[in-house]
Amino acid sequence: MSDSAQEKTEEPTAQKLRKAREDGEVARSIELPAAVIVIGAMLLLLLTGGWLIKRMTTVFAQGFVFDRQLIEKPLLLPAHFGEHLLAAFVLVLPIIVFTLIAAVVASTMTGGFLFSFKALLPKSAKISPINGLKRIFGAHAAVELGKAILKFVLVSAVLWWSLMTNMDTLVMVGQMELEPALSAAGSMIVQSGLWVALSLAVIAMIDVPYQKYAFTKRMKMSLQEVKDEFKQMEGSPEVKAQIRRRQREMANARMMERVKDADVVITNPEHFAVALEYDPTGDGAPIMVAKGSDHMAALIRAEAKAHGVHLFEAPPLARAIYFTTEVEQQVPEDLYHAVAQVIAYVFSLEAASPMNPARPKPQVTIPDNMLFSTDGQRQKVKEAAA
Repeated sequence: MSDSAQEKTEEPTAQKLRKAREDGEVARSIELPAAVIVIGAMLLLLLTGGWLIKRMTTVFAQGFVFDRQLIEKPLLLPAHFGEHLLAAFVLVLPIIVFTLIAAVVASTMTGGFLFSFKALLPKSAKISPINGLKRIFGAHAAVELGKAILKFVLVSAVLWWSLMTNMDTLVMVGQMELEPALSAAGSMIVQSGLWVALSLAVIAMIDVPYQKYAFTKRMKMSLQEVKDEFKQMEGSPEVKAQIRRRQREMANARMMERVKDADVVITNPEHFAVALEYDPTGDGAPIMVAKGSDHMAALIRAEAKAHGVHLFEAPPLARAIYFTTEVEQQVPEDLYHAVAQVIAYVFSLEAASPMNPARPKPQVTIPDNMLFSTDGQRQKVKEAAA
């Protein structure tokens, strides 16, 4: 096989992307959730920081207040500290819950929500030393190393800048009362955290498009793979059924477009309808341009009425044409006389005037060998008469 056939130049098919998703392979960015979590947590602290610091100050102050009973019974100290630690945990619990929710939401931003047991199963490729070396020294590892260095440089620069900016405040914290000290420290933490979050957001904005590009490149297929997949899909009963259904829908749509060109629609009157077109200037027989039963017959009748096509009720003739003629074929020779009567009557209606009245409606009869029941079985003469 030629090298060009093996080059992965084709975009991944929907089937391959679906299989990859089932295996737990999607475009993921670990930088985006990290940025969202930090930004969300810092914004929440910015909004609730004043209230949180006051409550935490009260909890810490109460935690170091000992009554006579605690002094006399030191064994009660763990329970005392545990109670106040629990109170402090309850205060920060909303922040923890918020960050967990933000982490889940952020992780679905690139690849959507996905949980696959297949991703947890051991694979030989994951424990192969050769594949391990490829992962360590491959392009993906180089990109991850570059991201790590960039992240380290940005975060370090931001923290250094924040430290230098707040150095005076930091020196003063040790001389402040508890509540002002916590307030000043919290303000510095939130400010530094927001700048760190913005630096992480910059990295995420670079990483997200790259991860999508890398995933698409990894999923690309060779021309031969596309051909093999198409052949495999063609053999699937579900795909075959879908193709046949689509073909029927397209054929029905084309057929309905032809109804407006018909000269007459012969009906059962409800169960069957056949639309005939006849060219008086030609030498051929009338052609059936559309046919249908039940629901399709109702659609044909409605389409005919919408375009002013004449309806002619003749149940035996409608069934005979329906069961013996395919779309875009001429009516059988045995039905020429009956169809000619109908066509002549319709043309007389179109040409009728006060001086030239239309023909009377004909009583159409068809040969005995063209009598059919509603289920397509040929009828005997007595059954047809009944």
